[in-house]
Amino acid sequence: MSGGERLARLPVTDKKSYVLRYSTAERCLDGKIPLVGTEMDESSGSSGKPYDWVRGAQELHEMHLQFSQYATYMFGTTVVTINGFSMGAWSTGMNTAQALRRNGLVKSTGPDLEKIVHTLEVLGPEHVYVLTGYPPFLGEVLEFGANAGLDWRRYRMYGIVGGEAMSEQLRDRLLRSFIAVYSAYGASDLDIGVAGESPLSIWLRRQSAANPELRQRLFGDDPRLPMVFQFNPLDHNVEVIDDELVITVSRLSMLSPRIRYNIHDAGGSLTYSHVMAACQSFGLDPADAPALAGRRPMQLPFLFVHGRSDSTISYMGANIYPEDIEQALFSDAQLADRLGAFCLQVRDVGGGAVRPCVHVEVTRRGDDDGALIDRIRGAVVARLERNSRDFKAAVAENPTTAEIQVELHAPGAGPFAENSRRIKRRYIVTG
Repeated sequence: MSGGERLARLPVTDKKSYVLRYSTAERCLDGKIPLVGTEMDESSGSSGKPYDWVRGAQELHEMHLQFSQYATYMFGTTVVTINGFSMGAWSTGMNTAQALRRNGLVKSTGPDLEKIVHTLEVLGPEHVYVLTGYPPFLGEVLEFGANAGLDWRRYRMYGIVGGEAMSEQLRDRLLRSFIAVYSAYGASDLDIGVAGESPLSIWLRRQSAANPELRQRLFGDDPRLPMVFQFNPLDHNVEVIDDELVITVSRLSMLSPRIRYNIHDAGGSLTYSHVMAACQSFGLDPADAPALAGRRPMQLPFLFVHGRSDSTISYMGANIYPEDIEQALFSDAQLADRLGAFCLQVRDVGGGAVRPCVHVEVTRRGDDDGALIDRIRGAVVARLERNSRDFKAAVAENPTTAEIQVELHAPGAGPFAENSRRIKRRYIVTG
């Protein structure tokens, strides 16, 4: 029996069937948490219940080495990393700092605009910098620095982002000042570094954005342009079951094994040869891409991710669930009397930045619509801060995170026009 056949005999696991069913210690090898050298990260689910993830010393060592090797391929060594990831709420922040110390000097500022610009001013433009953070945050850094009188033309910078998808429009905006910006893919409950963008995967995504036929050939009928990464199949075995990614972390150093784990991301994987053949059939050759000039592409398989399939939206590293919004809207009796259905949308607000928009049916419109919008926004933000530690930390570190949009609609209007003909309501809308 092959290894793949043996693996297929094991059950698929997810947060509900594995994490909630077994304690942290029970999910570790031998049912024990070794204390020396072990790191524990904490995140929050929609109910506010904290989830804990443990990683052992050898596992962390290997993870940091691999991240450092990836970074070396992308922008070399002897760089200065300014780590803008949250250091308290998200495991990626601390591990990014530890990994990139192998590539040069690291200063972990967190998402503090003043500290980031101050560091750039102190060290000056003679270094090559790597700035890390959420995708929209790097745009905020550029704007804040320009307003503070920083001449970005004097600085050589790369960006590493994560936590949510990045549009090519935002990348274009960032590339006015950055040499390149790469996104990484991972999850606290799976593995921090499952896959990463490369010059080749970015080229492929841009070609797919410009050519709907190529996009459909590679990524299927989903109208969304997926994030496109490359991954090491020796570290991560990827299966696709019902259009969802099921991933096994193959490293033997895992303290808490992840075997056939489903984080409910819609997506798929493609071999390198399949992708190259598809591109050639459209007359495309990655060797012609300026970003790949003189660089040997990584001949690794591709991982593409459309987004969460479990009715959530990802925003500033936090997952926002429809249940959160429902609790906010209908826990206040005076609000509930006037409200009907609701749904969520990630909306482009310009400059490549995005904000969640809460669409709400209102049974009675009036002169107080503006006050009603403010009241709904306040209730939603308050509920998210209570239910999600990640969201609360993001607001504390960057208050603009709380600028959630609210749009009111008459019954059966706007995104609710099809509700009467649906068996189930749609809580996430696109477009």
